[in-house]
Amino acid sequence: MSTQAGLRLEERGDGWGLSGPTAARFVLVDEYLAYLADRNYSPKTIRAYGYDLLAFCRWLTTEGLVLPEVTTEVLLRFLRACREAKIPGRPGPNVVTLSGRRMDQYAATTVNRRLAAISGLFAFVSMRDPQAANPVPKGREARWRVPGERSGMLAHTARRAKNRSALRLREPRRLPKALSQAEAAELLASFHTWRDRAIAGLMLYCGLRSAEVLGLDVTDADIGGRWLQVLGKGNRERRVPLDADVASVIQVYLLAERPASEHSRLFLVAKGPNRGRPLTAAGLRTIFRYHRAVTGITGGHPHALRHTFGTALAEAGVDLAVMQALLGHAHVDTTARYVHLAPAHVKAEFDAARTRMRSR
Repeated sequence: MSTQAGLRLEERGDGWGLSGPTAARFVLVDEYLAYLADRNYSPKTIRAYGYDLLAFCRWLTTEGLVLPEVTTEVLLRFLRACREAKIPGRPGPNVVTLSGRRMDQYAATTVNRRLAAISGLFAFVSMRDPQAANPVPKGREARWRVPGERSGMLAHTARRAKNRSALRLREPRRLPKALSQAEAAELLASFHTWRDRAIAGLMLYCGLRSAEVLGLDVTDADIGGRWLQVLGKGNRERRVPLDADVASVIQVYLLAERPASEHSRLFLVAKGPNRGRPLTAAGLRTIFRYHRAVTGITGGHPHALRHTFGTALAEAGVDLAVMQALLGHAHVDTTARYVHLAPAHVKAEFDAARTRMRSR
């Protein structure tokens, strides 16, 4: 919970909402967040949108404005303020990324997510009152389809194109960052408990997201049949093959290490006052932060293990549709990013082509 500027976001019994001295001026935000909950949006998405709208409402308060007074010009000023804002605790303006972006400024993806939250808020207003003006301008139709989706075998996976706001910032198209084979082996070897080995193994050898790992129940792991029942993003269920070695580690964990508990979650806290309670996302981050410090592998984040799994599938030449099913991607173009991460395959094809060219 944040208390800056007197306006804050807090979780209530019926969902998320704004509170503070000026919260009465932004009741519309509470209604919009409740609407997202009614539409079965993920609690994490609602929380993220809530904090994005909190930042917008705080800025409006400093400008002496309320939501009905927001125009396109006001949005442009807000986006400029986001781009110029400094993030507390980050290195100063002399520290930049390889792309040239200053480390103490918000990324384009963060600014665009704030814009998406604001756009959704005013779309909600327009739905209730068709006569209300929407200050978020619509842009040209987005090109969601990759070439393989326009026709051929991937045509059935094509998404319906959406209009994207003309205010959106350009986002760099980055490839997923995977660990090398040596880094992955060293990081995995640093885990000493059966629980932590099982968690890392599920990410590295089964491609699960950290939230998917933490959401597993004991009954979701069919050790004998070597299958996992996984609940992914958007409450989409999928069955994932369970690696034999990881299955053995999970079995030992269940028999020898998992504390007795009334909770059905597979992975529980092993020590301390919270012993027997489900392991949280913050606890998982603490585990990986410790092992990054021990091994010196700065890129050893939970999601990097999943990226390593996707990269290994691409290098092995696994079919794109199979990769999509294993990784739980809603759209095949997300999976297609891993095809570009097959350096061994690409180099082999390049060397073969160069050999053929020289022989002519």
